Amino acid sequence: MAYFDGCHCLGDRRQNSILYNILKNDNQAERHAHRRPGVVPPQQPCLCGSKKKVALRCPQITCKAASAVLVKTLKFVKNVPCFRELPAEDQVLLVRGSWAPLLVLGMAQDKVDFETTETPEPSMLQKILTSGQQKQYNPEEKSAQGVTLADIQGIKAFLIKCWGLYVSTKEYAYLKGAVLFNPDLVGLLCVHYIRGLQSEAHQALNEYVKMIHREDPTRFAKLLIALSMLRSINANVVAELFFKPVIGTVNMEELLLDMFYRK
Repeated sequence: MAYFDGCHCLGDRRQNSILYNILKNDNQAERHAHRRPGVVPPQQPCLCGSKKKVALRCPQITCKAASAVLVKTLKFVKNVPCFRELPAEDQVLLVRGSWAPLLVLGMAQDKVDFETTETPEPSMLQKILTSGQQKQYNPEEKSAQGVTLADIQGIKAFLIKCWGLYVSTKEYAYLKGAVLFNPDLVGLLCVHYIRGLQSEAHQALNEYVKMIHREDPTRFAKLLIALSMLRSINANVVAELFFKPVIGTVNMEELLLDMFYRK
């Protein structure tokens, strides 16, 4: 989402296929108003609100639910035969690259909703008094003040999209396959094979939708739009929002791999 520097207020399906194994194991049109002579057009709404920092209203409840979804998500990935056949290096890259969108997908499937509250901005005096201390912090560490409202809106929009479409269990499985097997990740050894698995996931989803939802020829396109929304969600935001309140500054990738390879 782009921001202004300033705001207006301030001036042949075989049994060895990936989808078979996955399932087995588990715009609004714009309205143009006619401008009347002498009437000043209304200004665009202020975007300041989207930059405001927010945090979970009930972190104990929401983080517990998100953690449960993460465990289920990693279990799902481990039970996909085609994934287990990949080199260990590719497995690690795929887990790192897909855990966040897969988690949000799982939250949509499990109907995990959440509320946020705005975090208070420090006063000018607080900024002055703590300015020397701020320099001691790791510059790469995200602010403890929370994530932006715009980031939350992206996650919320995806959840609402899925719930509005009443995505089925099988559709979620196909979507997870399309997200997991991402051939665009840098460093993959089996790029062509992974690209084929993702294409198969898309094809199987399309075939399923055509068979089950014959009355809605646009459903597959709607699901692809949902996928595009999902891919725009930042993994750092997901970690900051759903896990930092309980694990603090622990490296999320290290935690993921520890959970994934733990027996």
